[in-house]
Amino acid sequence: MRRRELLKYAGATALAAPFIRAARADQGTIKVGVVGAKTGPLAPGAAATFFPPWQLWAHQVNQAGGLKLKDSPRKVELIEYDDHTQPAEAIKALERLATIDKADWIVGLYSTGFNVATVPTFAKLGYPQIPVACVTDLGAQLIKKNPRLFFANGTTTQYTSAVIDVLKKLRDGGQIGNKVAMVNVADEYGIESANISKKLFPAAGFEIVFDKSYPLGTQDYAPVIKTAKGTNPDAFIAYSYPPDTFGLTDQAKIENFNVKVYYNGIGCAFAGFSGKYGGSAENVIGFGGIPDNEKTRAFLKLHKEVTGIDADYNACPYFYANGQMLTQAFEGAGTVDRDAVTAYLKSHTFKTLIGEVDLRNQLQNIAYTVGQWQNGFFKSVAGVGVPDSDLVPVRVKTSWA
Repeated sequence: MRRRELLKYAGATALAAPFIRAARADQGTIKVGVVGAKTGPLAPGAAATFFPPWQLWAHQVNQAGGLKLKDSPRKVELIEYDDHTQPAEAIKALERLATIDKADWIVGLYSTGFNVATVPTFAKLGYPQIPVACVTDLGAQLIKKNPRLFFANGTTTQYTSAVIDVLKKLRDGGQIGNKVAMVNVADEYGIESANISKKLFPAAGFEIVFDKSYPLGTQDYAPVIKTAKGTNPDAFIAYSYPPDTFGLTDQAKIENFNVKVYYNGIGCAFAGFSGKYGGSAENVIGFGGIPDNEKTRAFLKLHKEVTGIDADYNACPYFYANGQMLTQAFEGAGTVDRDAVTAYLKSHTFKTLIGEVDLRNQLQNIAYTVGQWQNGFFKSVAGVGVPDSDLVPVRVKTSWA
């Protein structure tokens, strides 16, 4: 959905509609609201990367006896609601959490567009908002008017610039030419990424030979891939969401669309991507990536053991790190009082799975921006604020074989 369509829901206040709620816990627990898509086009992504890390966080907190607050340890109760991939439903869920459930905390929503659209709602309800599944250049503008808003991911410019930097290295090394075919999903993330790329690619000496936007929920990707292939590009760039990431890749294989750089957006980092495509996924690059080390491999193992779901190689680590940060903030402040926790977030840094997170200026300092499937692991090849030791050299893709 375009930004104007999303923002028109920002003032909605109606309650109700059907909700999905986790089992109630004992009285005295800390109630944490989790709102995301369980149905609709964004449901596959949320099921893989959004709900499970919060379930893992709550499990670990409760297994350790609860959050260690000043009054006494208190366990966490997650309250999960389905927004049906509809902004109006997301706002209804937020309203219900605040007025009916009396949630102590509400985590950021799933997807860039939904997080941007609900900034006024979080502010009106008096809850801090820490979007993780949100990549936008609007952060610096929005935090000026919203002192409780923290962006826990990188900006669109950082992610798109990283893609271009990867291509420049390959081009300057004589491995690819300068022709780029680009497509995007017509949602906040895709639109913003494409608009920035239209400026940055030419500035870096690349020629955009194909540029196509497609609606969220598109089923037939044959026209997109056939036309892109006909332009004979050196690189194919798709600013896509999970369903289209898989749909485009399926069609690229059918059409034998061989390019030396094949980039997918959200969903390329899913374990299921490698699981589905096997050796064909080798050397595909995409949004995200994580360092291949003992710490991240231990997290992937733990996530699977506790949730029964394979973590992805981007969002799950970020959400888990967000939970680690919240634990430290709640326990450091000694309370879940929203003013006290906000003040603590603005005055401390936090040791997490992805590194030392610093949100003191309300903007994330760490971003693993580009990953590549190498030997069954989506390894980080580019990043912002990350050590060089976390990155591996990028490779060209030779075929889908």
